[in-house]
Amino acid sequence: METPANLSLEQQFKLEVLQKEVKRLSQEEAQAYLIELMRQNMVKDNLLKHWIKNPQ
Repeated sequence: METPANLSLEQQFKLEVLQKEVKRLSQEEAQAYLIELMRQNMVKDNLLKHWIKNPQ
């Protein structure tokens, strides 16, 4: 049985594609991308916390 920490084959493929795309970015583009990624991750965390506290 897979644990949630393991990536599926599809996720592994998407990660490899993303790695290739990120290597082409300038430093400024990569920094902006990272900041946006962190913002989206924080939003996701907030949604998960809300749903756990308020299951409906």
